[in-house]
Amino acid sequence: MQQYLQCGRYRLPVNTPAARPLVMGILNITPDSFSDGGRSYGLEFALSHAEQMIADGVDIIDIGGESSRPGSPAVSLQEELDRVMPVIYALRDCGKPLSIDTYKTMVMREALAAGADMINDINGFCAEGALDVIKDSDCGLCVMHMQGQPQTMQERPEYQDVVAQVEQFLAARIEVMTQAGVARERICIDPGFGFGKTLYHNVGLLKNIATLQQSLDLPLLAGMSRKTMIGEMTGKPLEKRLAGSIAAALVAVAQGAKIVRVHDVAETVDALTIWQAGQKN
Repeated sequence: MQQYLQCGRYRLPVNTPAARPLVMGILNITPDSFSDGGRSYGLEFALSHAEQMIADGVDIIDIGGESSRPGSPAVSLQEELDRVMPVIYALRDCGKPLSIDTYKTMVMREALAAGADMINDINGFCAEGALDVIKDSDCGLCVMHMQGQPQTMQERPEYQDVVAQVEQFLAARIEVMTQAGVARERICIDPGFGFGKTLYHNVGLLKNIATLQQSLDLPLLAGMSRKTMIGEMTGKPLEKRLAGSIAAALVAVAQGAKIVRVHDVAETVDALTIWQAGQKN
């Protein structure tokens, strides 16, 4: 596996002895976020939240203008652009890589032109034209697996073998992307916890992070923060899932995950710092 993830203006260490796992902080620019009730909705609140994440030690800021929670309604292209573009322009010189969480090719194009360093696509860059937008840039790319669409994905998700099927999908997308000229050093993978998966499927993936990463030989991003799977395992409501979310992140990095996508940056950075200090060289 490569030692760095090429992420636009930044080369992020993902497999060097001194590097702790990277923390991607979630910056939702939506009025209906499942996790924060829209607290970051609006430019002023979003910038304040981003500043706090930077102070807390975030490595990547992931900006999203459309909720992907189960059952969430779609947002128009213009509405998504209106939400995220002012934030990208305001933060592009903040000293941290900016990721745009979108599956819309026009949002990808506009975000890259404005200075975004990474695209985080829940649709695995399957949309028509997505490869044309990204192939000639040097932005980082997070390729995620999702069964179905956010509106219906949790109704009846089914797999014969969730680990094998997720691996096959990601491998196929990586092949398509590299054949189009995308360098592997730009790609990381996300098994898509909670995106068309039951608790059984999510736990199966969590237990096999090492298998997925080793098979695909790319940095793996794990995003479980505050999700329903944490609530189902702990019995805790949304506002009390911090401990479970940190535990899930530590399980993921113990198996080799290189990036964790979280809401609670300060607490996760502290936990990973202690975890790293206890590892044998």
